[in-house]
Formats: sequence, C-alpha cells, structure tokens
Amino acid sequence: MAVTYKDYYDILGVPRTASQDEIHAAYRKLARKYHPDVNKAKDAEARFKELGEAYEVLRDPEKRRRYDQLGSSWRDGDEFTPPPGWQYHGTRGEDASVFSDFFESLFGDRLRGFGGAGFGEADSGGRPGGWRRRPVDQQGEDQEVRVRIPLEDAFRGTERTLNLDVRERGPDGRVRTRTRSIQLRIPQGVTNGQRIRLAGQGAPGVGRGQSGDLYLLVELEPHERFRVAGRDLHTDLPVAPWEAALGATITLPTLAGDVSLSVPPGTSSGQKLRLRGKGMPSPSGEPGDLYVEVRIATPKRMTAAERQAWQKLAQESRFDPREDW
Repeated sequence: MAVTYKDYYDILGVPRTASQDEIHAAYRKLARKYHPDVNKAKDAEARFKELGEAYEVLRDPEKRRRYDQLGSSWRDGDEFTPPPGWQYHGTRGEDASVFSDFFESLFGDRLRGFGGAGFGEADSGGRPGGWRRRPVDQQGEDQEVRVRIPLEDAFRGTERTLNLDVRERGPDGRVRTRTRSIQLRIPQGVTNGQRIRLAGQGAPGVGRGQSGDLYLLVELEPHERFRVAGRDLHTDLPVAPWEAALGATITLPTLAGDVSLSVPPGTSSGQKLRLRGKGMPSPSGEPGDLYVEVRIATPKRMTAAERQAWQKLAQESRFDPREDW
C-alpha cells in the first residue's frame, strides 16, 4: 500500500526538536483558530482534523518515536510504504476513522483516539480488527469578550445582561448561529484590564466535550472627574487664591459620597493631597487612595471693587513668586 507522507511537525509549525510544551502550545493556538465552530472557512474542518491527527502522534512519546523513525528526509507529498507490522488492519468504507491513510498505516492497529476522548474506537459489530467512527469529543474553546462599564459601576459592582452570538451544531449536523443571553455579576472594585472568568460559558464542546470558559475583559469608560491608576484615583481640585493662601475646608465629591477636605494654608498649585482609602475598593485587600491635585484658579471677570482689592493686595504684599526662580 502506498500512501502520502504527512509532515506532522510542519502541520503544527514546530521544529522536530520541539518540546512537549511547545507542541501542546502550538496545537492549542492553531486548533482555536481552525475550530469549525468558530471558523467559517471551507477548509477549516479539514484543517482542524489534520491538526488533531498531528497532535495525536507528537503528543505521545511512543507514537512520536515510531513516526520519527521515518527520518527527516521525507517531504510532504512523498509516497510512503510502511514497513512490515505497521500496516493498517482495519476495514475501509462507511466506518472509516477520521484519521488519514498515512496515520492508519502507522498506528491503525493501536488507534486510541485524540485528547483522551477518541476519534475512533474498536468495532463491536464482530468485524475483526475493524474500526468505526464515533463523534469527536472536544472541549469547547475559551472565549474573551470586552465589557465597557462606567467607573461608578466598577466602584460599587453591578449586574448586566450580555448578549453573545454563538455558533453551535444542531441535531442535523449543521452549524447555526443563535443569540445567547448571559446575566453577569461584575464584582465591586473591578479594575481596568481585569479579566473575569465565567466557567463553562464559552464555546460549546463537540460531542461529549465540555464547554469552554468565557473571559470578560473589563474596560472602564473615561470619567469626567476621576482618572484611574490601578486602584488609586486622581482628580483635580480648583481653589481660589485666598483659599490656597489662607487655607480652607472644601466639600469634595467622591465616588463614595461627599467628604470634607482641608487645604492647608500656603498650598501651591500642583500640590497633591492624599485621602487614604478613598480610591477603588479591593475584594481581598486594602482599597486604593484618592489623590487630589490643587489647581489655583483666578477670576476672569472682576467687579471694580474686586479689582481695587487685588490692586491693594499687590501694593501691600511683599510676596515674590519668582524669588527662587
């Protein structure tokens, strides 16, 4: 029997010296890309099966050793006649497995399936050495969705409904798209860029495979007053010149409500005041802090009396802001 040689290393895009971890990582990346439930390309299913076949061999040290005995001189497209004892002994036809002729030529007598779930199994119908096809049992892929929420919702926690378009295989074997609604609970104190795992809410599995996980990538919407840095918050506070010079107690709005902030006498523009524990809450630790940066604001329009007061201050004051400049 002459069959076409297949370069499993080339299929997975790894060198022949690749470690088991490298082979596993390459397979997961490509399988996620070509999974027929998420890839609409015509050749996605064939490519996915080819990846599974390559991974089935290279992930198993014994199968990989037997495969490597062919030598690195073989190239894709070469005709290969297996040595004695490696011939496929199963029957062909409607019960053929999903593996290629090349795979079955080498390992047909020891076919155990892929990923622990199996592409094929021994025929129980009484045909000696035969094989029958059974559905692929493949765990669903993990998915990631970006969720944008206001800063107030991240501070307090919130619930919302997420609508996802999912592709699944119906009883007739056809892939359909439907909208699935998921009720989300976003915890208090979630930060920008945080990933939230929803177990079993990802892509559905194939056959008896379990569904993957769904990961929510949180993005905080820009806020008109507060800037976020990890769990710390930053805000600007405009103060009048006399408040900065004489000191003042100012009502400051925060995400948790209004607080009283003491501005010390002689505060300069750009000086930062720290409110400990007034930043973003933490589910398992200390909350962040709120940093208030003072911005001295001067009046753009003045009455005649105000102008005279400023002029008198300029005459009486000995303050030179450029003394050390």
